[in-house]
Amino acid sequence: MTMEKGPARRAVMAGAAASWLLPGVVRAQAWPGRAITLVVPFAPGGGTDTFARPFAAKLSQEFGQQVVIDNRAGAGGTVGAAIVAKAKPDGYTFLLGSVHHAVAVTAYKQLPYDLQKDLAPVTSVASVPDVLVIYPGTPANTLREFIAYCKANPGKTNYGSAGLGTTRHLAGEIFNAMTGTAMTHVPYKGSGPATAALINGEVTAVFEGLGSAAPYIRSGKARALAVFSAERSPAFPDIPTAAEAGLPGFESLSWYGLWAPAGTDPTIIARMQAAVEKAFSSADLKKAWFEQGAAPGGASTARFAAFVAEEIKKWGKVVRDGNITIE
Repeated sequence: MTMEKGPARRAVMAGAAASWLLPGVVRAQAWPGRAITLVVPFAPGGGTDTFARPFAAKLSQEFGQQVVIDNRAGAGGTVGAAIVAKAKPDGYTFLLGSVHHAVAVTAYKQLPYDLQKDLAPVTSVASVPDVLVIYPGTPANTLREFIAYCKANPGKTNYGSAGLGTTRHLAGEIFNAMTGTAMTHVPYKGSGPATAALINGEVTAVFEGLGSAAPYIRSGKARALAVFSAERSPAFPDIPTAAEAGLPGFESLSWYGLWAPAGTDPTIIARMQAAVEKAFSSADLKKAWFEQGAAPGGASTARFAAFVAEEIKKWGKVVRDGNITIE
């Protein structure tokens, strides 16, 4: 009796010690045990937010726990990113970031976080071509007509963007340089407010993700002139590419991805990536992305990390060539 108790007791003690030494494993097994916060670093109604809501709803179903959206707009998405970078790495705070964060690495003179050190990449969420939309009252129905209108009205045309240093800001600068126009840049705290300004006639044009611009294009509240992709969008086959509309060589793609605070248990990151990949196998999420002209995400963590690194290099060159610096 005593001999049987000895080994059994030692086994229990060894198991307890292992649990004490490996608390991360225990936490990962129990995760998620409560609601998860998904920080969207732009205002409601913009491109990131448009994808975040159906995405969060699907993940809530997958986990059996609420995935709650927390909009933290400001400074081209860097305010929200900083919040997540400084959050506790316990698997309950994630960032739904975008291409803008790859641009900010070089565009901002100082950032309160390091994208590649303070945030851990998880997976991709969506990629969608950008589109040039103009205020319907603008006397132009084609891209060529709009360029001519801008040249005929120097200093009287402007374009809104999701903020300083975002890809839509840079798209406008590149557009001005390529066409010889001089539209004035007007930054907002996200593409939602920028698009609202367009609809109200406060700005002449907006370079926007096709997904968030979709309902306004369909309703006639915004006029689409061109998509900045190599091919037309299957969801909007009537919108010409920039090359077809008379501006070859102009391409701009928006992408969205998921990050966790650095130090988050790799097992939790792997489980989140798997849940996202599974979510995109559902017919309803595929349909929602198609209607927004977007390709679904779910890439492996390694593949997403490599992609982000390449995007930082690519946009870094654009920023440096354009001599763009944001304090």
